[in-house]
Amino acid sequence: MNLFEYSLLAASSLFVIVDPFAVIPAFIAMTPNDTPAERSRMAKIASFVVAGVLLVFAFAGQWVFKFLGITMSAFQIAASIVLLLVALDMLRAQRSRVQETQEETVAGAEKTDIAVTPLAIPMLSGPGAISTVILLQSEAKTIWHNLALCGSILFVALANYWILRMAAHGAKRLNPIALRIGTRVMGLLLAAIAVQFMLNGIKALKPGLLD
Repeated sequence: MNLFEYSLLAASSLFVIVDPFAVIPAFIAMTPNDTPAERSRMAKIASFVVAGVLLVFAFAGQWVFKFLGITMSAFQIAASIVLLLVALDMLRAQRSRVQETQEETVAGAEKTDIAVTPLAIPMLSGPGAISTVILLQSEAKTIWHNLALCGSILFVALANYWILRMAAHGAKRLNPIALRIGTRVMGLLLAAIAVQFMLNGIKALKPGLLD
């Protein structure tokens, strides 16, 4: 995989799994009494936290696996199942319980500031996003691939901020039908990415099985 292909895969898969568009309804619902400026501030803090969490796991994830004795092939297969569960829920245009539960959303509505929890963690940078980052890092072969991964994380965090910021200032103009269509399309892309990660894990365990 060349640098351009890797960068495209990293940016697209991370954007799809973080899925800021699907967070918008919960974000608006949990901040009913906040002004657009206060919502924008929460979006900015959440985006910084998302970038920090994903960057940490991009560099430290494989060290944790080595410490626990987990092989990357086993993690690729396990993580692909998690991503596939999220994708199936996205295809039904609903937010997956892998990303956040209904109880977490209700608890968030009762908080005065939801920026860090539950918005940044686990709604945006939950198990699916963390798994994706670690899988992508395992595919990085050179320092340029690692830099591309970092750039992709920062790009997704910035895109997340602008999307939530626009939602904060234009909540009444959001079209729920368009949001559902977008969620389904991204769910289909995520399902394909999950299957590819699973095939990569199986191929690493059994090199000649899929040839």
